[in-house]
Amino acid sequence: MPTAAASIPIYSKDDKAKKTRLVARPNAAGGASLATAMAVACFFFGIGSLALAAFALLRPPRIVPIVRCGGAEDALRTFRSKSLGIGDKDGEIVPRPKLVGLVGLLTAVSSAGRRAALRSTWFPPHPDSLQRLEQSTGLAFRFVIGRTKDLRKMEELKQEEEKHHDFLFIDVDEKNVRPPYKTHAFFKAAFKLFEAEYYIKADDNIYLRPDRLATLLAKERPHPRTYIGCMKKGPVVTDPKMKWYESSGHLIGNEYFMHAYGPIYIISADVASALSEARNGSLRIFNNEDVTFGSWMLAMDVNFEDNRAMCDARCMPTSIAVWDMPKCSGLCDPVASLKELHAKVMCSKSPTLPPDDSLDNHGQDNRERNRERREICRERG
Repeated sequence: MPTAAASIPIYSKDDKAKKTRLVARPNAAGGASLATAMAVACFFFGIGSLALAAFALLRPPRIVPIVRCGGAEDALRTFRSKSLGIGDKDGEIVPRPKLVGLVGLLTAVSSAGRRAALRSTWFPPHPDSLQRLEQSTGLAFRFVIGRTKDLRKMEELKQEEEKHHDFLFIDVDEKNVRPPYKTHAFFKAAFKLFEAEYYIKADDNIYLRPDRLATLLAKERPHPRTYIGCMKKGPVVTDPKMKWYESSGHLIGNEYFMHAYGPIYIISADVASALSEARNGSLRIFNNEDVTFGSWMLAMDVNFEDNRAMCDARCMPTSIAVWDMPKCSGLCDPVASLKELHAKVMCSKSPTLPPDDSLDNHGQDNRERNRERREICRERG
C-alpha cells in the first residue's frame, strides 16, 4: 500500500547545515485494522481465561496420597488405640509393645491373592486372632508394605487394611523401591514401633509354624548380636543372562560369603538397633537382597546361626518354615501351595516338639524351656 512521506529535519553536529530525509509513516487505515485485530484477540483470550478459572473452581479436588518421611505406621495399634479412645491429639498411640519377636512379611500392592491365602491358612485373619497368637507365642505378625501414588491401588489397599488391620506401613514407594532398600526400611520402622528381642523378615510366599518359631527364639544365646537363617555359600553369578546375576561380582570375588536365604531370616535387637541408625544410602547394595543383607551382617561382627528347619522343602516334624528350596525362592505357586500344605496334618497339626525318642541329649532342657515359655506367655496374656 502506498505511504505518505514527510520531511523531517536532521541537523549536523555544528547545527548549521540543514538536511532533509524522507521517513515512511504508516497509513491511518492500516493502523486502525491492526489495533482492531489485537483488541479482538485480547477479548477472546480473556473469555478463555475466565472459562478455565470457572472450570478449576467447579471441578472437585483430586485427592493425591501423600508419602511423608517417618510415615511408618502399625495399623493394628492404630486401630486398637482408636477403638479404646487412647492417644493424644497429635495422633500418638500407646507405647511400643514388648515382644519376643516381630515377624514382618514383606508383600507387594499387587499381592492381595497371597495375603488372602495366608489369612486362610497360618496367618490370623482378624485383629482378635492376631492378638491371641501374640499372647500365646510372644510374636507379633504384620504384612509389611509401602505406599503407592496409584489412586486405585491405594484405595484397594486401604479397604483391605480397614478389614484386617494387619499391615505395617513403611516409608517407601512400592513402585520404585529395590528389595534391599525395602528390607532396610522395614527393620528401621520395626525397631521404632516395636520393642522386641528379635526381628524377623519373611516373604509372603512361605508356610510358617509360629509356635515352632517361638520355640526357636526361646533358646538362650550368649552373643548379643545374632543372625539366624538357612546359611549358604556358592559361586558368584557374573553372567548377565543368568538368574541371580550380580553386577558387582568383582567386589565379592569368585564365591559368596556366608549369608541366609532370603525368604526368612532373623536378627536380634542389637543388630536391628544398629541398622536403624544407618543413614539411607550409606550401606553397600548388591543386586540380590539376601546377598546385600549378608554383607551388612558380615560387617557388623554378628554371630551366624544356621538352622535348616527354616528352609524345609516339605513339612517335617521340626519344620519352622516350608518353601520350595532350591527350586524357587519361596513357594513356586504360593496361592495354591499354601492351602495344600495347610491341609496336611504334618504341616498344620503336628506337635510343636518331636517325639521324645527323637530328641537329642538336650531334649529335657528344651521341654523345660518351652514350659517356662508357655508360663511367661500366660502371664503376659
